[in-house]
Amino acid sequence: MRTWSIAAVTAVAVAIGACGPKPVVLPTSGTPHYPDFVEPRVPLAMNSTPASGAQARAWQFLQAGDLRNAEREAAAAVKASPEFYPASTTLAYLDLAKRDPRGAVIKFDRVLARESDYVPALVGRGQALTTLNRDEEAVQSFEAALRGDPSLTDVSRRLDVVRLRLAQRSITAARQAAKNEKFPEAIEAYRAAIERTPDSAFLYRELALIERDHGDGDAAMEHFRRATALEPADAASFADLAAMLDARNEFDAALKAYDAALAIEPDPELVTKRTALRLRADVAHLPVEYRNIEAASQITRGELAALIGFRLQVLLAGGRQRDVGVVTDIRGHWAERWILEVARAGILEPFDNHTFQPRALVRRVDLAQALTRLLTRVAALAPVEARRWQNARGTFTDMTTGHVAYPAASTVVAAGVMMVDPSGAFQPSRGVSGADATD
Repeated sequence: MRTWSIAAVTAVAVAIGACGPKPVVLPTSGTPHYPDFVEPRVPLAMNSTPASGAQARAWQFLQAGDLRNAEREAAAAVKASPEFYPASTTLAYLDLAKRDPRGAVIKFDRVLARESDYVPALVGRGQALTTLNRDEEAVQSFEAALRGDPSLTDVSRRLDVVRLRLAQRSITAARQAAKNEKFPEAIEAYRAAIERTPDSAFLYRELALIERDHGDGDAAMEHFRRATALEPADAASFADLAAMLDARNEFDAALKAYDAALAIEPDPELVTKRTALRLRADVAHLPVEYRNIEAASQITRGELAALIGFRLQVLLAGGRQRDVGVVTDIRGHWAERWILEVARAGILEPFDNHTFQPRALVRRVDLAQALTRLLTRVAALAPVEARRWQNARGTFTDMTTGHVAYPAASTVVAAGVMMVDPSGAFQPSRGVSGADATD
């Protein structure tokens, strides 16, 4: 029998030990390899189990980039305790680290089937779905995770990115549908984009334009208002809203929208529209007799005085005023105020018997004489333009130069405010319609 010395036995033991498995050294802390992974928290009831320690080691190996040892530790935890879902979540994250998002989704789903509100699994599932371009489902996972833990700012930012990507797809689809005149599809796509990015002013504007052009005025105005609320410098939306309100005779709201648009960006066309609207708004508050003038087949002196007094207030106020004394037949007349204004301005004078005869019919010669007096006031403000009608000598087939109406007719025709008929006749005795006088 062979005997061994103590030294020999010791040497053999050391050699055998050297050939056995070496203990794995846990990595020291450093920069995490996967900082966007959410560490699976261990519930308090599971915290004292052997699986808990294995899970902690697995996560430490994972963040150190040692996927093999991370998987070994996590698998050991699950084997020891199959219901230990934090380790199952780590195994799912390992699939993500190994670029297997499909496998990760399957594992995350298993965890969530057991614990539907487990935030680390919800976040990981959202990340895996994003990699697979399943953005709709990813949004749902991220939203559920944030409901469970609103402090996850990185998840919130990632959710915003995914929402924006989805919105961009909807915008592209909406614009393409609009281009192809598939307007119901375009409206639906814009609404989907707005649902994902509700603070994008341009989406409301583009949707409003389609709704406006296809008869849904109420929705269009609502969305123009939303666009201007989100982007107060959006002059175009203010202008479009103003035009819609203008068409509905909503005077105060339309004027406010025009003013807002012009305050942002001067536009002569908008100024013209606003001026016309302001005039219509003023007319809407005038007596019904005034509003009926334009439809009259022949106007009276009182109606002509009202037109001039209301429409040309600046000209009347700018010249010399006359003392006309008492005009005896206008008290109580609906146009009394304007009759006095045009009489004092010398545009339509009272007769020698101190009457104005507001119900007398107006002939073209009467209108020409009144307009000539107004043009004299215009000439004082615009002398260059006035050269074309001052000292004019027209040619008329029904009027000689000695006719009493010839000077006035020559002036108004040269100025372009009255016209002759196709034969060249001025027709001084013909009556004047409300439409002609308004023009």
